[in-house]
Amino acid sequence: MNRKRVVFKVGTSTLCHGGRGLNFRNIDGIARALSDIRNEGYDVILVSSGAIGAGVGKLNLTERPSELRAKQAVAAVGQCELVHIYDKFFGEYGITIGQILLTRADISRAASRANLVGTFEALLGMGIIPIVNENDSVAFEEIESEQKVFGDNDTLSAVVAGLVSAEKLVLLSDIDGLYDHDPNKSENASLIPVVTEITSEIISLAGGAGSALGTGGMATKIQAAIEGAKYGIETVIVNGSRIADIYAAVHGGSSGTRFCLAVPQH
Repeated sequence: MNRKRVVFKVGTSTLCHGGRGLNFRNIDGIARALSDIRNEGYDVILVSSGAIGAGVGKLNLTERPSELRAKQAVAAVGQCELVHIYDKFFGEYGITIGQILLTRADISRAASRANLVGTFEALLGMGIIPIVNENDSVAFEEIESEQKVFGDNDTLSAVVAGLVSAEKLVLLSDIDGLYDHDPNKSENASLIPVVTEITSEIISLAGGAGSALGTGGMATKIQAAIEGAKYGIETVIVNGSRIADIYAAVHGGSSGTRFCLAVPQH
């Protein structure tokens, strides 16, 4: 059977309650939807942020640490917590997960890259949903804003989508998609349903970074769309807390913002 393949990415702001621990309602909804999509006949991969956010909650910290080693320690604790919760919720829907932690070297070296692709194919062939994150405990660049490996997990998800030859990349955000104005500041902001070209105006609409616990924002999502277009992959941004939007993103519905960009000519 020719299975379709979708990579999903979920951010810290969707997974966590602003430093007060994991958002179980959202995680359960995402696990249920992705399990159902998997049962429809899709190969599903989930790129997940949230290790530091989960660690902040697990350790009862009041804020995300600022010092590198503390971030790495909190990420180590949070990654265990995050995967434990994913295993619990996906297991409730009869789905087995597998964890893959990446560093820049895993992507850049030909041998490890090939092994990584082989691992993905083996997991997907067994009906397992891989849960992917950057290995924050050893890869300092992603959690340090001055030197990011992939430009947050948004771009990592696009790289993963290219590695596994996915047909679609779905970015689960804490807002409905890309707006023509900041929806937090303007009541007249309108959702942009389709983007066919990355113009200077589109880039300016992206704004700055995301939440206090996360490292990304709309700018990194646009960069992910550009990266995905290199592989002929359509990228969709939807609200990760709205289950119907997740299905719509996969099935071609009208929710969110779709990036239908031309494949770059070499």
